[in-house]
Amino acid sequence: MKITLKGGIEKEYASGTTAYDIARDLSEGLARAACAARMDSAVVDLRQPITDDCALEILTFDDPDGRKAFRHTASHVLAQAVLRLYPGVKLAIGPSTDEGFYYDFDRDSGAFTAEEIPVIEAEIKKIIKEDPPIERFTLPRDKALELVADEPYKVELINDLPEDAEIGFYTQGGFTDLCAGPHLMNMKPLKGIKLISEAGSSGAYWRGSEKNKMLSRIYGTAFPKTSELEEYLIQREEAKKRDHNKLGRELGIFTSHEAIGQGLPLLMPKGAKIFQILTRFVEDEEERRGYVLTKTPYMAKSDLYKISGHWDLYREGMFIMGEADDPYALRPMTCPFQFTIYNAGQHSYRDLPIRYGETATLFRNESSGEMHGLIRVRQFTISEGHLVMTREQLGDEFRGVVDLANFMMKTFGIENDISYRFSMWDPDNKDKYVGEPEHWEEAQEEMEKLLNELGLDFVKAPGEAAFYGPKLDIQFRNVHGKEDTVITIQIDFALAERFGMTYTERDGSKKNPIIIHRTSIGCYERTIAMLIEKYAGAFPTWLSPTQVIVLPISDKYSDYAGEVYAKLKAKGIRAEIDNRAEKIGYKIREARNERIPYILVAGEKEAAAGTVSLRSRAGDEGEVTVEQVIERVTFETETRVNNSGS
Repeated sequence: MKITLKGGIEKEYASGTTAYDIARDLSEGLARAACAARMDSAVVDLRQPITDDCALEILTFDDPDGRKAFRHTASHVLAQAVLRLYPGVKLAIGPSTDEGFYYDFDRDSGAFTAEEIPVIEAEIKKIIKEDPPIERFTLPRDKALELVADEPYKVELINDLPEDAEIGFYTQGGFTDLCAGPHLMNMKPLKGIKLISEAGSSGAYWRGSEKNKMLSRIYGTAFPKTSELEEYLIQREEAKKRDHNKLGRELGIFTSHEAIGQGLPLLMPKGAKIFQILTRFVEDEEERRGYVLTKTPYMAKSDLYKISGHWDLYREGMFIMGEADDPYALRPMTCPFQFTIYNAGQHSYRDLPIRYGETATLFRNESSGEMHGLIRVRQFTISEGHLVMTREQLGDEFRGVVDLANFMMKTFGIENDISYRFSMWDPDNKDKYVGEPEHWEEAQEEMEKLLNELGLDFVKAPGEAAFYGPKLDIQFRNVHGKEDTVITIQIDFALAERFGMTYTERDGSKKNPIIIHRTSIGCYERTIAMLIEKYAGAFPTWLSPTQVIVLPISDKYSDYAGEVYAKLKAKGIRAEIDNRAEKIGYKIREARNERIPYILVAGEKEAAAGTVSLRSRAGDEGEVTVEQVIERVTFETETRVNNSGS
C-alpha cells in the first residue's frame, strides 16, 4: 500500500502495518515522541493497522490532537490510581482539555479532600514508574455491557452508542476502561504530571445536568518534560492573580450574593462606570456606522418565540412565566423583536440595508454548574444588532460587520489574543435547526467565501452553528486557557421567511431579505471580565473608572487638593480625592493597588507653586501643572490609547 507522508513524500508499506511501525521506520526519535496519528482526516491510535492507501501524519505533543491523546492517557492513570486507593469508586468520564485533563468519580463518602490529592498524585507516579503495557481491544455490545456491569455510567455510555458501534477499551496493569482512544503506546512519556485540584475535588453534574447526580471531579495536567510542567505552573500562578472572578471582586468591580442567586452578579460603582463607558462607546460608534437604535421589551408571549423557533429549539434555555395556557418568557435574544419592528412598515429595496442596534438585556437559563463570575451568567447585556439587506448587499455588509468587530478588538488591545471559528450546521442532525438544507448550504458557502476573501485564519466547527444560521465566532482565551466566545456574526437565510419579512424589488416583486445577526463587542459582562484579565485590573486611562486621584499630604493641604480636584472634574475627568488622615505613603500604596492611572500628590511645595507631584504607571514624574495633567488624560481618553502598563 502507498502511504503519503507529511511534505508529500510517498512510501510503500505492507498492508496491516501500524502507524507506530511507520513512525519507527521514519525515526526512532519520532516513534518515541509519537502520541497518535492522523490518517487522512481521522485521528487514530498508533496501534491502528493500515490496510489501504492513505495520507498519514504522526502526531506529537506539539500537535493539538497529539496533546489530547497524551493527556487522555494521563486521565486513565488518574482513574487507575483512584481505584487502587479507593476501591468501590465508580468511574464516569475522563477527557483531555485544552490545559490538561480531568476525571469524574462517584464516591459514596463524598468529595476528595485536599489531603487526599497528594496521595493520589503519588500513586499516579508509582503507576507510571511501573510502566504497565497499554493495550487496546474491542468487544461487541453484549460482551462490553458484561465487562462494565458494575460501572453504571459506563453502561449508560455504551447504551447511547449505535447498535453496530465498535466498542473500544484500553487496559493497563489490571485496570480497564471504556474508551475510544487514542492513547500513548506506553507511560514513559508522562514525565511531567500534576494534579491541580489542590483544594480537593470539585463538583460536576453527570453530563452537565442538574437533574443528575453530583460527581467529584479531579483536574490534572501532563507534559513530556518536567521543565514544561514547571513553566506551566508558574503561568498558572500568574493566571490566578489575573482571574477576574478574584481580582474583579478585590477591586470592587462586581460582587454577588447567594440571596440574589447564581449567575446574577452585581456591578458595583466601578463596574457600572466601566459598563457605562463601554455602552456609550459602542452606541456612538454604531451610530457613526449607520445603525439605528431600538428599545424592545424584556419579555414576550410564547407566540413570538414559536415563530422564531426558540420555543421548540431553545425552550430549556429560557425563563418561562405566566399561566400555562398563556405563557410568557424573558427574552434570550433580541432578533424576534427587531424583526417585528421591521414588519411595522413597508420596505423597498431602496430602504435597505437597515442596521438595527440595541443595548439589550437578555436572560438565559444556564445550569448552575456553568456559572462563573461575569463570564457565565443568567442575566447579561449584549451589543446586539440585526442587519436586513438584499442578497446583493450581503458581501459588503458582512465585511462591514467584521470590520466593526476587529475595530473593537483593536481598540481594547486584544487583537492579537483572539481567534476565529467558523461554526457550521450538522446535516446529519437536521432537527436542531430551522430552514431548508439548501438555505443552510448556501449560507455556509457564502460565509466561507467571505471569510477567505477577508484573509481570516479560521477553524471549522461542524455542529456549532446557531439553530437558524452559520456563524463566525471570535474567541478569546481566558487566563485559565479556556476559549470563550466574545463576538458572534451569523448569516441567516431562514428567519425572514418565518416572520414574513419582505421588501419590494425593482420589478415590483416581493422578496425575503437576508439577515446578519451580530454583536460588536458581545456580552458586556464577559467583555469586562476579559479586560480585567487582559490588563490585570490596570485598565487603560479611557476605560479606568477612576482616572486620577488627588492625595493631600495632610489636612493642611486639603483645600488646595480640593481646588485641583474641582479643576479635573470641571473638565470631565473621572477624579477622586482622598482626604483621610492617613500617611501619604499608605494612600499612595492604596491608589496603586486600585490600579488608578494617575496619582497627584499635593503638599506645601505644590500648593505654593500651583502644581502637583505626578505618579503614573511609568513611575514618579515629578512636578507638573494641573493643566498638563488635564491635557494628558483628555488626550488618552479621546484617542483611547492603550497605556495600561500591564
